Amino acid sequence: MNPQAKLIFTLSLLLGTTITISSNHWVMAWTGLEINTLAILPLISKSHHPRAIEAATKYFLVQAAASTLVLFSSMTNAWYTGQWDITQLTHPLSCLILTTAIAMKLGLAPFHFWFPEVLQGSPLTTGLLLSTLMKFPPITLLYMTSPSLNPTLLTAMAILSAALGGWMGLNQTQIRKIMAFSSISHLGWMAIIIVYNPQLTLLNFYLYTLMTATVFLILNTIKTLKLSTLMTTWAKTPALSATLMLTLLSLAGLPPLTGFLPKWAIIQELAKQDMAPAATIISLLSLLSLFFYLRLAYCATITLPPHTTNHMKLWRINKPTRTWVAILATMSLALLPLSPMIVSIT
Repeated sequence: MNPQAKLIFTLSLLLGTTITISSNHWVMAWTGLEINTLAILPLISKSHHPRAIEAATKYFLVQAAASTLVLFSSMTNAWYTGQWDITQLTHPLSCLILTTAIAMKLGLAPFHFWFPEVLQGSPLTTGLLLSTLMKFPPITLLYMTSPSLNPTLLTAMAILSAALGGWMGLNQTQIRKIMAFSSISHLGWMAIIIVYNPQLTLLNFYLYTLMTATVFLILNTIKTLKLSTLMTTWAKTPALSATLMLTLLSLAGLPPLTGFLPKWAIIQELAKQDMAPAATIISLLSLLSLFFYLRLAYCATITLPPHTTNHMKLWRINKPTRTWVAILATMSLALLPLSPMIVSIT
């Protein structure tokens, strides 16, 4: 892609995100979401592969439908209350339609079917944007309207997301699809706490973004897209493979690592809200996700392929590892000792 065109699309993404997260009027928020959608489409389809074109088409159709629902919910609320302010969403029907629209935008179950296919058809860098930056504006809208949302509906969608994200990722061999189901599972943790403590949702999103960026950047460095390719990376880049394994375990939420912090805080808050059954269920469902994270970590570091894999073996990595990959990896592993300060800030 032309560097000037890539720069324009990247600036448009930043512009659309900034407009949405800084607006108080529903029409301005909708405008920012539309700018984001139109800016990411050329980045998804830039390889001109049929799978990339299919992914861009699916993404456009789903996001257009979700944006229409956002506009419809805001118009319904304005019809009944006379308010276009985002924080004044009070009509129950508008809240229900908005929750559905944001779930479609994010890929929250049961509206998650498009996300793995779109991520599979996108390059790794675009997949990183789809998994992190593109989810920030919808989560901001959820954050701003959280006092008006239905907690029962969000809890049901969160538990369903954690279940489907873990269950459907078990049998995958494509790493991008595994990361997509990982994102769906993490969205369940964010959705279950958004009504009770919205700051914890943002903390979870920030730490998820940090760890996911580390995983995608390491995969982009070692040029790995499948489990069979991942098995041969240990001999080439042992340090990066070990870092990838630890980051995946951090995404799983194992205690010594950064990923344990948001789950710990969310379970604690759910217990305070007398939602111990929901906390127990979503904690047990996260064990499904732990299985495929362990499978990825196992393939990355512990095993060597017992048979000849069907791909070209790249015996040297031409692309140098960036300094900020090391910084992100360190932060995605070692922030747990700072948890009292981080939680007090949020």
